[in-house]
Formats: sequence, C-alpha cells, structure tokens
Amino acid sequence: MMLPTHALVGLALALPLVILAPEFAGVALTAGLLGGILPDLDMYLGHRKTLHYPVYYSVLGVAVVPFAVLLPTAATIAATFLLLGAAVHSVMDIFGGGLELRPWEATSSRAVYDHRRGRWLAPRRWVRYDGAPEDLLLSLGIAVPLLIALDGVLRLIVGAALVVAVVYTAVRRLLPTIAEVLVVRTLPDRFLVLLPARYGPERGT
Repeated sequence: MMLPTHALVGLALALPLVILAPEFAGVALTAGLLGGILPDLDMYLGHRKTLHYPVYYSVLGVAVVPFAVLLPTAATIAATFLLLGAAVHSVMDIFGGGLELRPWEATSSRAVYDHRRGRWLAPRRWVRYDGAPEDLLLSLGIAVPLLIALDGVLRLIVGAALVVAVVYTAVRRLLPTIAEVLVVRTLPDRFLVLLPARYGPERGT
C-alpha cells in the first residue's frame, strides 16, 4: 500500500488517546505517524526486508503496551505507538501487491520478508497494488475521522497525505514507464546496479 495510507493508519492507531488520555495524545499521534512511515525508509535499500519486520515489530509492540498502560510517560507512549505503527505497516504490506515494477501484473511472489522464518511472504493482493483505487479509498476512509478529531499541524498533515494519495493514484500506472525512460535508460551502468531489482528483469523480482 502507498505511504500516505500507512501514515494515516499510524495516526489512526493513536486516535483513541485524544479522548482517553489527551495529555499524551500529541506524542502518541506523532509516534504513530512516524511508525507508519518508518518501514518504507528502506525503499531503495532492500525494500520490504531491511526495515519491515511483521513479526518482531508486532511482538515488541505488544510487549511494551503494559508499560504504557501501567507507567504512562512520554517515552513509553512514544515507544508503544512507534512500534505498533511499524508493525501494522509491515503486516498491511502482506495484504497488498508484490515487489515487481508493475504490481498490477501480479508476477512477484514477494510481499514482505519474514526474518523469523527466513523467507518471503507471498502477497495476498487484497489491495492489488500501492496506489490502486481501493488503496485510495482506504486512505480516504481513515482520513475522515482524523480530519474531524485533529486540528493544527496534524490536520494539515492529514490533508497533505490525502493530496499526495490522490496524485499518486492518478499517476501510479505511468510511473514504471517514466522510471524506465528517465532513470533506467539514462543512468550509467555503474549506477544501474544500485537500483532495486524490480527496475531490471535480469536482477529478478
């Protein structure tokens, strides 16, 4: 799924604290947002493997919840929602498309790497690919309660995420061709080897 969806989900995880513990809502929302973004920082360094840990993030996230409940501090709250945001992101990607350059073709058997078992998990394709119409609908559905409940900078972030989501969805199917024309065909060979495998069939999917 696309990054705006993950970011919005990370925010939504912390939304109950706006009512239940408003004194910690700001740190929880910020941590959830960052956790929702964190795994995709590996976009060009072993995507969905280097920073995606569907098992370990989940275990750590559940493990720190009691500390956040029994010893609520900015640190325990932040750690909890950062880990939960990253865990949900990593698990959500299993239900999306694969790692191929054109994921709507459904040619890749790799969704997210499971470090515990040492193997790739196959994509379920409930959301066919990042930027698919159903991905945008998911972003819109999550954004509505966030826009109602939040204000200030966080509301602006939600609005910006929606704009990015709409634009990304509109151009998603054009991006592989643009990448091939403007990047793959123009880069010197010594730089091409640095690109993710999906940019070159000879390096596999």
